[in-house]
Amino acid sequence: MSSNSVQSSQSVSAPRASTRADRYIQLALLVIAAGAIYPILYLRQVYQPTMLEVFHITEAQLGYLYSALGTIFLVCYLPSGWLADRVAPRLLISFSLIATGALGLWYSTAPSFGALVVIFGGWGLTTGLTFWAAIIKRVQTIAAADEQGRFFGFLDGGRGLIEALLATIAIGLFAWTTQTRGESATAGFRLVVYMYAFLCIGLGVVLGLVRDPQGAQAGAAKREKRNVLRDLATLVKNPQLALLSAIVFCGYQVFWSTYSFSAYLHEKEIGLTVVLAGFITTLKLWMRPIGGIGGGFLGDRFSKTSVLIVALFSASAALLVLMAAPAISSHVLVAVLVLFIGVMTYAIRGLYWSLLDQCKVPAETMGLAIGLVSVVGYSPDAVLPLINGYLTQNYPGVHGYQLYFGYIAFMSALGGVAAIMFKLRLSKQGAQS
Repeated sequence: MSSNSVQSSQSVSAPRASTRADRYIQLALLVIAAGAIYPILYLRQVYQPTMLEVFHITEAQLGYLYSALGTIFLVCYLPSGWLADRVAPRLLISFSLIATGALGLWYSTAPSFGALVVIFGGWGLTTGLTFWAAIIKRVQTIAAADEQGRFFGFLDGGRGLIEALLATIAIGLFAWTTQTRGESATAGFRLVVYMYAFLCIGLGVVLGLVRDPQGAQAGAAKREKRNVLRDLATLVKNPQLALLSAIVFCGYQVFWSTYSFSAYLHEKEIGLTVVLAGFITTLKLWMRPIGGIGGGFLGDRFSKTSVLIVALFSASAALLVLMAAPAISSHVLVAVLVLFIGVMTYAIRGLYWSLLDQCKVPAETMGLAIGLVSVVGYSPDAVLPLINGYLTQNYPGVHGYQLYFGYIAFMSALGGVAAIMFKLRLSKQGAQS
């Protein structure tokens, strides 16, 4: 589930009657929560070969699990906001963390494939329906009127740092268990799942006990009654919004491709061990602050659209080179290539939602616009796992991954074309005004 839409979906709130230290402590807890809850769902990014061994499933079955998860996310985008308006976000976040951790403990027992379907379905609800909009609203609630930007900036950048830190600790635990102690990969993977599960449960308990800042429960202002279907029809006809949807749709697939890097590097034609491949892909997570913050800085200094165009085409080119990894004798060069793609990926993620304010969407339909773009832009959650599973199952070894990366490279370039069209429309509008 992407957090990059956070900044665009918030209105400025009234100052909260709570101390600065109290608000920042609560923000820190929310950042840790956001950084801890999702990695347990996406352990395939580092441990895919181990997961196939532990759960005795095929790559196609793994694809089905993530396709189901993505489908639930898509269905939950709009209801999540509706629920966060009716239940205290603090309680929703607390429930989400505890429930996600509890499902993780079940996950650690290496249950049957049928049970895995139930677990992933449950995760889709606990991290989509009850968590996604709730944490956005919670941050908006605790931030004072002049702190909105920095609080959401800390949420996104801090989440990336927490994910990278936890992933580094996890791969260290896995290596210690399997190499130092000589235990099985199953034992190492179980320890990693325990770490994330108990962390989620502990955070859920703590956040459930934290009191709301004074004024956080104030009633919301009455909103004008609007015709949702009419508003949707208006948004669908907005060409800038359509292009933004295409950019998010293509750019998000570049991010999805990184989930397969560990398994690809472990293929015998490339020859990296599970630990080394996991270390490289974990190091890639540390590129998030560099790509996200660096891309945003360059976008503000020059042009957000131009930087996005460069990042999309650069990622496309790098993925094409990655397809040739079996012919690259230097593992160091392959690692550098993976890290470069990581920087481009996070630059793309950090920039595409910044284009929303150039789509001329009325403030009263901004939330609906974000939901609409999210449904289209994040639809790869439901489709890409099936594509990945089909290709790797029917074209064993590196060939399946090469076809997959080739497809993603094409989509990234297509996103670059959409970004160029977006930029041209902006230039045309500027010339006419």
